[in-house]
Amino acid sequence: MDSAFLKPYDHSKEKEVYAAWGKSGFFNPDNLPGDRKEPYTIMIAPPNITGSLHMGHALENTISDILIRYHRMKGYKTLWLPGTDHAGIATQNVVEKDLKKQGLSRHDLGREKFLEKIWEWKEKYGNVILDQLKSLGCSMDWGRTRFTMDEEYQKSVKAAFEHYHKKGLIYQGERVINWCVKDQTALSDLELEYEEEVSKLWYLKYPIKDSDTFVIVATTRPETMLGDTAVVVNPKDKRYKELVGKMIVLPIVDREIPVVADEHVDMEFGTGAVKVTPAHDMADSDIGERHNLPFLKVINEVGKIIQVNSDFDGLKIANARKKVVEEFKKLGFFEKEEDLTHNVAKCYRCGSTVEPMLSKQWFVKMKPLAEKTLAAIKRGDVRYHPDRWEAIAVDWLEHVRDWCISRQIWWGHRIPIEGSEDTFDTWFSSALWPFATLGWPSFAKASEGKPSDLEKFYPTTCMTSARDILHLWISRMIFSGLEFMDGVPFKDVHIHATIQTKDGKRMSKSLGTGIDPMTLIEKYGADATRFGLAWQAMGTQDIRWAEEHVQAGRKFANKLWNIARFVITQTGMTNFQYPISSQLANEDKEILKKLKQTKKSVEEQIEAYEFGQALHTLYDFVWHDFADVYIEYSKDKDSDDVKNILTHTLVEILKLTHPFMPFVTEAIYQKLPVKKAEFLMVEEW
Repeated sequence: MDSAFLKPYDHSKEKEVYAAWGKSGFFNPDNLPGDRKEPYTIMIAPPNITGSLHMGHALENTISDILIRYHRMKGYKTLWLPGTDHAGIATQNVVEKDLKKQGLSRHDLGREKFLEKIWEWKEKYGNVILDQLKSLGCSMDWGRTRFTMDEEYQKSVKAAFEHYHKKGLIYQGERVINWCVKDQTALSDLELEYEEEVSKLWYLKYPIKDSDTFVIVATTRPETMLGDTAVVVNPKDKRYKELVGKMIVLPIVDREIPVVADEHVDMEFGTGAVKVTPAHDMADSDIGERHNLPFLKVINEVGKIIQVNSDFDGLKIANARKKVVEEFKKLGFFEKEEDLTHNVAKCYRCGSTVEPMLSKQWFVKMKPLAEKTLAAIKRGDVRYHPDRWEAIAVDWLEHVRDWCISRQIWWGHRIPIEGSEDTFDTWFSSALWPFATLGWPSFAKASEGKPSDLEKFYPTTCMTSARDILHLWISRMIFSGLEFMDGVPFKDVHIHATIQTKDGKRMSKSLGTGIDPMTLIEKYGADATRFGLAWQAMGTQDIRWAEEHVQAGRKFANKLWNIARFVITQTGMTNFQYPISSQLANEDKEILKKLKQTKKSVEEQIEAYEFGQALHTLYDFVWHDFADVYIEYSKDKDSDDVKNILTHTLVEILKLTHPFMPFVTEAIYQKLPVKKAEFLMVEEW
């Protein structure tokens, strides 16, 4: 008996186990034993180089590792490719904050020197999260680690732009975009986060020309009335039937604007009459285009009023809002105000309120790309798990706007047009991830008779991700794969749950409600942490985090350790053979039957992306059927059949549990005195 078995399981040895795996070379698919032809490929959802491991990362990568370890043992040529994203706005913000502490700005350094600072920062901190993923047990092929600003990756981004441009899918034009006043850059619709705010709904009177009457409009942004070019009503709204076609004299600016009818107006909101500022609202922009209205830009990029008059020009948005309300009161055109709780768009990186405005930017025409993606989904080329996410993806694709891909920041891929200072939206480069990481377009074909990685591992098999980047990233990867590789980049999309606090709120490090997975790993071990994550992954949309499941995971690791100690002590595990006796007792037959059922269920559940269910199934068998029932039954039995069944069941349990809890199972496996593979992770399932 190995003396280590005489002590409780010690999770502090996990690093030693991981080092042994790394030394084996088996994370690299080209080094795997046996004749493995069928690939199984997963690409990491590349974390930002600014990031450290959070609970969402931990869940996502635990799921991917379960899939990779399971399929590796099933005999697939498994590749899990790691890497990081340059995260344009987020990284630039971090480095700018460092400079600010020194009393400097990026403009003081200039573009070239500032980018040198970012590369220095990246070399120092950019791989922190990858090291943390090793602590979680992630069996990635670290030799293939990629970064979205690698030299080869930059070639991929340039090739993609040139392809779109040549095909006529890229254009530069003035359109209403989302503008972050703080970061001084454009954002796409998907880079917004919405926060609930208590504000006001102001009711303002707009006088009808050549009349003593007026129409009342309701707005949450009075300051934008300075750029109004119409009032719009629903053509079905009988209240305003006679008003359509008449002119209004807009107060303060004394501009005449028409009343138009548009079926997209919500008759239930406010008064049913809506002011239209086409240059400063997405919905208003659509109305403006449909009715050929002027687009008057009255707010500039630094959030100040322009091109109105001397009383307003130069005012910040908040001050202009206050002054507009005051002026309407003076003129007798103020009706009332009400409290209103509504969602306000914020920059997903800095949290400041986003200002929609007319701006000259680069765009990708989305309609042909969306149509191609919808056709692929309809054909079943890509499947969503849980399947409810398919309808959500389809809805976005059916209503998608053209994609604003230019950003007014310095860190990122420069748009390859002469004289352009802009960089690409970070998601433009990450949309190429499944094939750019494998060498597209430089190594798309075999060289010297050897297949390239792109030929061997593309398309990938599965992509698992959180729901908040379903459109930002997943859908964009699909249309990119179809456009550049003539096929979907993965067969399955698995959208995992979002981990919330115990009371159902969003986890936030800044608010002190986040949980650091590294703290859990240090305290309980990676296996216990993975157990706690997988145990709660039951296919729901959200997980309310409960640490007691991690504690249960630690107990389960000890249970496996104690079971192994008992079986080795009881059997010696020598001369082992699969039970073939025809004289098996009912208890022997029952445990073998339940083992077979458990293995079948666990396989089906893993392949259906039901990870929590698989772990529950396995846990019940190990703890109750095997430990509580059969081991107790075996204690006064001295037959070869019982010894063989104990040994066989233990080995099968280690295999079944390995994808979920790789460290303790490998540690036990290495101590077994039976014939085996070099490592449990390459044992035959």
